[in-house]
Amino acid sequence: MPEATDLPVSEYAFPGSLRDQLVGAILSGEKTSTTSLVAGYELEGEPLPAVGDRGIVIDSAGEPVCVEEITEVRIVRLADVDLEHAIAEGEGYTTVAAWRAGHEEFWHSSEFRGEMGDANFTVDDDTRAVLVRFRVLPN
Repeated sequence: MPEATDLPVSEYAFPGSLRDQLVGAILSGEKTSTTSLVAGYELEGEPLPAVGDRGIVIDSAGEPVCVEEITEVRIVRLADVDLEHAIAEGEGYTTVAAWRAGHEEFWHSSEFRGEMGDANFTVDDDTRAVLVRFRVLPN
């Protein structure tokens, strides 16, 4: 892994089986995109990701597994997520509807709602999503 002691941590989902699945897909090259919500960045007061940003991807144990570099960022309505992005997430989605259902299950989970500080948090067609493409930097 490249020297990355000063890079921010990049976490996928929450520690556990989903994170392990996502990290495995990143390391295998199947996962080259990801989705987050603008609302999460606003809640944390963090800037949106930008092309060229790098981060240390960690596994469920908090161990660094690779360094990623953002190559593209798009802000779109959830209703406007395209099939190319859904497939590039590397989670086996073959339709946007399946991608949306899987992501809504995550965003409507008690764990995510707890992170958002809103037990009734929901998304809809107009929710703004951050679509990120990335590449894993060579060791």
